[in-house]
Amino acid sequence: MAQQTKTKTFEYAVRDRSGKIVKGRIEAPNQGAVANKLKTLGLAPMSINEVGTTGLQKELSIPGMSDKISLKDLAIMARQLSTMINAGLSLLRALTILAEQTESKPLAKRLSQVRGDVEVGGAFSTSLAKHADVFPPLMINMVKAGEVGGFLDQVLVSVAENFEAEVKLRGKVKSAMTYPVVVFIIAILAVVGMLLFIVPVFAGMFASLGGELPMPTQILVKLSEVLKWTGVPTLVAVILFSIWWSKHKNDKPVRELVDPWKLKVPVFGNLFKKIAVSRFTRNFGTMIHAGVPILQALDIVGETSGNLVIEKAARSVQESVRAGHSLTEPLSQHAVFPPMVVQMMAVGEDTGALDDMLEKIAQFYDQEVEATTEQLTSLIEPLMIVVLGTIIGGMIIALYMPIFSVFNLIN
Repeated sequence: MAQQTKTKTFEYAVRDRSGKIVKGRIEAPNQGAVANKLKTLGLAPMSINEVGTTGLQKELSIPGMSDKISLKDLAIMARQLSTMINAGLSLLRALTILAEQTESKPLAKRLSQVRGDVEVGGAFSTSLAKHADVFPPLMINMVKAGEVGGFLDQVLVSVAENFEAEVKLRGKVKSAMTYPVVVFIIAILAVVGMLLFIVPVFAGMFASLGGELPMPTQILVKLSEVLKWTGVPTLVAVILFSIWWSKHKNDKPVRELVDPWKLKVPVFGNLFKKIAVSRFTRNFGTMIHAGVPILQALDIVGETSGNLVIEKAARSVQESVRAGHSLTEPLSQHAVFPPMVVQMMAVGEDTGALDDMLEKIAQFYDQEVEATTEQLTSLIEPLMIVVLGTIIGGMIIALYMPIFSVFNLIN
């Protein structure tokens, strides 16, 4: 069995047919292979250097952070690429400009690799598919449809709008969740601090004076003693669970338990359902509008919905369409889709304007998500203040209750 040739990354500078100097990056086994590739494209190599990975040339990277490419970066990239292609620039030239000017270094590196593949004759969508960990399936398949149909610039605009809407949706959810999470963490830290540092001081003072402590104070002292022994193991368990969760939260067995629960959880369940429906209809409508085959689109939007319940519903719709039946009939059997969504999709299917109808549904649920997050924020803020005040205030009262019995003991 032949050993696979290891590829390296090379930076090059060439002079094109018009005499203009063009710089870029390409992957190849050696410098000779790079020179041959460039010459076959009618380019005159001026310099070819291997990209260094040691010493001063090696970039400092933080695992899990510096290599992260956000959805916002992809949205900006798609919109800029569409603008340049629509202005008449070649795809190769546009990718070169993007790789040089993007602020995200990890994205610039991937774009350079994509540009190298396109430069040697590869299709743009095929090049993106080699980096499926960065470029979502929705983007890859829409680009493929745009290449086939000859409207790549329009497809990239749709991709950018889709990603921008998703970023906006995530921002709304984060803004609604930030306040209660911060207050909850502050409450935990305050309670733990009082139990570990303040309660023991009062407990020692009460023990020296003698007498029986009130029941609330006894409970508080007992909790303080228990926390001294269980605090460190609990902290370790939380850290270990966080690490495990970050690695396995997307595993199917975990999602089968968590995803249905997310849609039923009190207060936030309705919000999660609206987010999932909004994401499903937006992605589905965007792909149908771009000309992606409906069966292929259903396969992708199920995965990108972010919820296994929606994904299973998409599979049932896919089977119905494959068997020649209606698109919307299986949706009515899944409670996650409200009747209004099913009826609007049915009208869109009958009139041949399914993509427009899906876009209207997505816009409606985006507004619903915004309204729901505002309601939750206005509801949660006073509730969290009351909860925090009750917990801290209750502990302070429990600590000062023995003071009254202390005066009796002194008398």
